[in-house]
Amino acid sequence: MRRTATTINPALSRLISETGHTDLVVVTDAGLPIPPGSERIDLAYRPGAPAFLDVLDTVLAELAVEGATASAEVAERSPHVLAALRERLEPLGVEIALIPHDEFKRLSTAARAFVRSGEFTPYANVILHAGVVY
Repeated sequence: MRRTATTINPALSRLISETGHTDLVVVTDAGLPIPPGSERIDLAYRPGAPAFLDVLDTVLAELAVEGATASAEVAERSPHVLAALRERLEPLGVEIALIPHDEFKRLSTAARAFVRSGEFTPYANVILHAGVVY
């Protein structure tokens, strides 16, 4: 059994270990379309669970991140999600780029993988741009 108190999901642990500099990893709500053929790590087990922020916190505990992108619509439709993103990413020196949701979906097609939460909050999605620890 793993000693760490972070990622115990084997697929998520593998993804984080294999992610390289500039790779994109999308942490999603339950509704974001995931392109066919993309890697999907589906952690959802009922509506609302696990929560988007719980999944994000788990990923951020282990993944080096140098940038983030979210849908601009989050500012109006789910401002508490944007505030929570800023609360988590700004202390890491990570700026959040806000782009229209259609553009967000297009950009996400280049992602290495999608980590799906059970979140039912509109626009609770973020593209993490992997960084390096040195």
